[in-house]
Amino acid sequence: MTHTSNMPSGWSRRSILKGGAALGAAGLALPFAGKAFAQDNTLSFWQFYAPGGDVKPQVDWFVKMVADWNATQSEQVALEYVVGSEYIGGTKLATSFASGQGPDIFIISPGDFLRYYNGGVLQDLTPAIEEAARADFPESVIANRMVDGKIFGVPMEVEPMAFYYSVKAFEEAGLNENDVPTTWEQLLEVGKKLTTAERYGVLFETNPGYYQNFTWYPFMWQGGGEFQSAEGKSAFDSPATVQALKLWQDAVNSGAAPRQVLGGGGGDIVANLGSGYCAMQNVGIWGISAMDNNAPDVPYGIFKLPVPTGGKYVTVGGGWAFVANSKGKNPEAAAKFIAWALASMAPDSVQRVVDWCTVAKSDMPPRNSALAAGGDAFNKGNMGIFGTQIHPGTRAEPRVPPEVYKIISDAIQQTQLGGADPQATATAASQQLDAFLASYTGAPIL
Repeated sequence: MTHTSNMPSGWSRRSILKGGAALGAAGLALPFAGKAFAQDNTLSFWQFYAPGGDVKPQVDWFVKMVADWNATQSEQVALEYVVGSEYIGGTKLATSFASGQGPDIFIISPGDFLRYYNGGVLQDLTPAIEEAARADFPESVIANRMVDGKIFGVPMEVEPMAFYYSVKAFEEAGLNENDVPTTWEQLLEVGKKLTTAERYGVLFETNPGYYQNFTWYPFMWQGGGEFQSAEGKSAFDSPATVQALKLWQDAVNSGAAPRQVLGGGGGDIVANLGSGYCAMQNVGIWGISAMDNNAPDVPYGIFKLPVPTGGKYVTVGGGWAFVANSKGKNPEAAAKFIAWALASMAPDSVQRVVDWCTVAKSDMPPRNSALAAGGDAFNKGNMGIFGTQIHPGTRAEPRVPPEVYKIISDAIQQTQLGGADPQATATAASQQLDAFLASYTGAPIL
């Protein structure tokens, strides 16, 4: 299922970026329209952090990075801010490529990697990255950004998932840290105890999208489930899949979990847990900096994902990566910028990663050197809980084509909110996956 170039066989130069964006229909086809046109040679860098973002340390990090580069390089870079809901949940990025106006540099999650790789628009970054820097990225972090030994994306972070809980809500319910759930059964029980007329006990993402799939995967994995077998066929119809679908369905049906989430969605901890809308929230490591910056007066705790009976602890680690448009104004310069920013052995490059993961945001670093340079920052306080208890069980976020994403997303939605039978839904989804996988010819699904 693999090809040695970044252009799947049978595709013309006017390649297809199939699938729409995270919330789009799986069948939306977007023909790539050639090189982007611009009035000058400045490289555009699309992302949802700066200069218009609302988290000042993150804005400052991006602005300083680009300013430092522009001060010494002839190939200039300009930040272009895209509102997060349009970037992650909308179609702005995908449609920009369809019209030939795709950015020169942008960021993508592993879940969306194959859309752009199979679409033929990701630049090979390997020539710009020195060998020592390549080895500085653990295999578990870099593998889902590689094809045939070549690097097509450089991660800026690793973001494992966990649960956060409101200390105030626990106290009001007569609970304390000794009541933190360690099993799925306890999670639902505690969730019911924490539920009031004004507050839900537990919250999972309810909006369909790559993020919801990402947050659901570890519940499938904990019971030994997979969506694809080693032979490349569907493995979705399994007891582990069924019980994971049922857990999320039971949480909603019991009234302990909401059918709708607030703010920016299930990943927005301030709008949900911080506001008192829920008492426990399934969210990633970024929640630490979000709470510290925007809800500093709300005391909270953190705990590992509970496990099912007979299951094994595992969480999922996502994170965004810098990528370059192979059809952009200057793909080689874009690759050079990315390597300089995140993948050089120069002290400033290593420190830039440390600063992103400890000052601008709260993340685990994707590089061994940054983990060492950050020192105690990853071992103390709430970051220490992630570093020592949660992160060791991290499995990389899968990369899937848009068609596979949509089949899994539909299964989650149909059971979580639509009341469908988890077993029947898993069986039907598995049949759809088999039909697609039988003819899939893109880069390997990981």
